Amino acid sequence: MFHMQPILVLNQISPLGLARLPAEHYKVGKDVADPVAILVRSADLHKATIAPSVLAIARAGAGTNNIPVDAMSARGVPVFNAPGANANAVKELVLAGMLMAARHLAPALRFVDALDPKAADLDARVEDGKKQFAGSELAGRTLGVIGLGKIGCLVADAGVRLGMQVLGFDPEITVDAAWSLPSQVKRAGSVAEVLKASHYVTLHVPLVAATRGLVSASNLPLAQRDAVLLNFSRDGVVDEAAVREALDGKRLAAYVTDFPGAALLRHAGVIALPHLGASTREAEDNCAVMVVDQLRDYLEHGNVVNAVNFPSVTMARESAYRVAIANANVPNMLGQISTAMARAGLNIHTMVNKSRGEMAYTLVDVDSAASAAVLADIARIQGVLAVRYL
Repeated sequence: MFHMQPILVLNQISPLGLARLPAEHYKVGKDVADPVAILVRSADLHKATIAPSVLAIARAGAGTNNIPVDAMSARGVPVFNAPGANANAVKELVLAGMLMAARHLAPALRFVDALDPKAADLDARVEDGKKQFAGSELAGRTLGVIGLGKIGCLVADAGVRLGMQVLGFDPEITVDAAWSLPSQVKRAGSVAEVLKASHYVTLHVPLVAATRGLVSASNLPLAQRDAVLLNFSRDGVVDEAAVREALDGKRLAAYVTDFPGAALLRHAGVIALPHLGASTREAEDNCAVMVVDQLRDYLEHGNVVNAVNFPSVTMARESAYRVAIANANVPNMLGQISTAMARAGLNIHTMVNKSRGEMAYTLVDVDSAASAAVLADIARIQGVLAVRYL
């Protein structure tokens, strides 16, 4: 039932990940026709025509803002990502950002770069100039972490290990994340509480409607004077106009971001990096391996892990005949699917059904082969978005 499958690859994907797609089963390339799946990093699929043949999209990274997720949901197409695969890389960059701000490393580097190597008094100029870059240590300071997913938890843990007091806020923290946090991390009840109490505030939330402008003119004045704000989430999470006003008014000591924006470019209080969060060889390898494994498991077995628009559904194979169904989360859907199978003389060996918001997904192992006719009957049920025979 599983034949050669074309996979369209956009951007550079780590060879370690691509190697996990066996050449005897998958044709992988940048110009394949009628792909069953798309592997992507940063390419903007909102501007692309996504072929009707596409059954899944997989992003080798965490964010999926470059993918039309709602449109794919309407087609019954899961969008996979790799949450946590680049977490260590981002954590290390956040630490670098805090140290750059605390020790004024960016202006110090510019000062040294401007020195005349031929000057007879070079040593004296260095000694005299270094006074303006005196900084502070991280130990004993309070670090506020907003968003306690994989990255946020690693940053919080690193802060504790550096001797910082750590305050965390995440109204949707998962049980796994809570267990992974050091006991020294104190829980905050709001973004405002974190801003009021912290010398360093770092953001680790996805960009969704609820987090757009999470830090803005309405709450930034609550921050401690000379606080440092770090944004390694997404540019839209922070209102740049409010940040500029806070910097100009000496409310903020520095803004460290991985998303250079025109409003803050070249501002003396801004340390802007060119989106380097996941730009390590290890992170790129981890993301590619993770997302390719998830994509392959879906294409071959229908299992769904780490899809941003589908429920997580995994079921061990108990039959050679499997049907996977994506459908709207409405009443009596399972009844209609079971009835269609019964009419065709199919015995259901085992079944799993889960929902997530308006999307539901069902895996059914049956004891005998399913005909094209029964698959077509299921596809005609109102609310069924996609049917696959595996």
